[in-house]
Amino acid sequence: MTKSTVYLETTVISYLAASPSRDVVVAAHQHLTKAWWDQRVRFELFVSQAVVDEASRGDARVAKRRLALLDNIPVLALSGDVHDFAKRLLAAGAVPAKGALDALHIGVAALNRMEYLLTWNCAHIANAAVRGKIEETCRSAGLRAPIICTPEELMEP
Repeated sequence: MTKSTVYLETTVISYLAASPSRDVVVAAHQHLTKAWWDQRVRFELFVSQAVVDEASRGDARVAKRRLALLDNIPVLALSGDVHDFAKRLLAAGAVPAKGALDALHIGVAALNRMEYLLTWNCAHIANAAVRGKIEETCRSAGLRAPIICTPEELMEP
C-alpha cells in the first residue's frame, strides 16, 4: 500500500522541538503535534530546503533539536519553477507579500505533488479565507493543490 505524501512546513517541526509552553493554545498545538508525530509512520514525509533553513535559525540548542527531527526526511529542491510559482501565488493575492516564504512552501508542495501540506501557520497557509485562492492559483497553473491542514486534522481517529 502506498503511503500518502506529506510536506512538513516549519511550524510543525518548531512545535515538536519547542519547550512546553504555558500558553494554553500553544501547549494544545504542541500536544496535538506530538500525537500526530507518533503516527507519522503512516505517511511519506518531505521537507524543503526552506524548512531546513528556517529550522537552523534562532537559539542554537533548539535549532539542533529541530534539525535532528529532520534527519532522514527527504529534502525537496527549491527549483526555479518553485520560485516562479511562489511569485504567481503572491501576484494572485493568494499569499500576502509578507508571506513570501509561505508561498515557497505552498509552491514546493504543489509542484512536487504532495497530497498534504501540514502546517500550524493559520495566517497565510491553513486559513479558510485564503485556501480558495491558493487552490485556484494551483488549478490555473495546471496543478492540484495539496490538502492544507494542521496535525489535528490529519490524525487517525
